[in-house]
Amino acid sequence: MATPQPQPLQDRVAIVTGSSRGIGREIALHLASLGARLVINYTSNSAQADSLAAQINANSATPRAITVRADVSDPVQVKSLFDSAEQAFHSPVHILVNSAGVLDGTYPTIANTTVESFDRIFAVNARGAFVCAKEAANRLKRGGGGRIILLTTSLAAALKPGYGAYTASKAAVEAMTKILAKELKGTQITANCVAPGPVATEMFFEGKTEEMVNRAVQENPSGRLGETKDIAPVVGLLATDASEWVNGQIIRVNGGYV
Repeated sequence: MATPQPQPLQDRVAIVTGSSRGIGREIALHLASLGARLVINYTSNSAQADSLAAQINANSATPRAITVRADVSDPVQVKSLFDSAEQAFHSPVHILVNSAGVLDGTYPTIANTTVESFDRIFAVNARGAFVCAKEAANRLKRGGGGRIILLTTSLAAALKPGYGAYTASKAAVEAMTKILAKELKGTQITANCVAPGPVATEMFFEGKTEEMVNRAVQENPSGRLGETKDIAPVVGLLATDASEWVNGQIIRVNGGYV
């Protein structure tokens, strides 16, 4: 009988923030299918996070997924997130995927964006990505297999009205990622962004009228909204050794939206 081939992420430890639902959930499932051991991070959806962990652990003799509540904008909680991963799996963390994000579902113009909304969006999207990437840069395994993957948005290229604070927060992440990739020289840790276009998730549909949704479909050459399964395999590729020559890049996964 042939010896089974190891999976691409066999026993590597991956933290996926914001993975109780949406794109983050699909990414966690995909990385698990590639052999990774998962830390499922959430802030409020504990039941959904527990359900995902149970799904991943269902056919395994030993736990391959744990859940950890942490606010990505809080350095103390993010440190605890990495500590929990190392303690649970007796291994350094190999992969960080930062998928946590928020937007303003009223889609205000910049002139009508409140300072409170701006601060909330930047706290999660920009500060959260910074805090997680900072911890990862100091904690990920050196010498191979280290991957920092931050989710941004194709709106950073499309520049649509109504998304001023959200787009600005993600554009900041893209700039940081390109710099981080250079600063990690010699570690064999790569840093990249995956920038989805419109994807059919709770966050995308928040506050949108049917007309707004239809417009997003019509503007896409592919003639549909993206699905979470369109995004996860791209993140999966970036997490594997096959992507070691991809570094400091913004990969827009959007069906031709921009």
